[in-house]
Amino acid sequence: MPTTLPKRPATLIFDGDCGFCTTAVLWLQRTLPRVPATAPFQWTDLAAFGLTEEQARSRVWFIDGSRRYGGAAAVAAVLRGQPVPALRALGWLATVPPWSWAADAGYSLVARFRYRLPGGTPACRMPRAT
Repeated sequence: MPTTLPKRPATLIFDGDCGFCTTAVLWLQRTLPRVPATAPFQWTDLAAFGLTEEQARSRVWFIDGSRRYGGAAAVAAVLRGQPVPALRALGWLATVPPWSWAADAGYSLVARFRYRLPGGTPACRMPRAT
């Protein structure tokens, strides 16, 4: 029998030690009409969401029921849940090539250089892959 995650509200899990990530989540909360619950991964029971610490450190995650989206796909999923048609369309567009490739590349650049972005600190630097 497959393992299913317990029913939880849609949740955006981010790096709470990263100043840029925290600033970005606060901006989303102020800007978007509909924002899921937000939780720093450091204060979250990651196993309850089917995530490892390594996964949580590597990107933002949006968990909605049994569906998990990481990185640019997480941002797109949050946008698809908005009541504003233009935001929903942007969220859907970000899932279709070649736009999804651009979204993934943009997310990777932001994640790599987040310590240099507004709110970022040296502690926000992503560890280099070995």
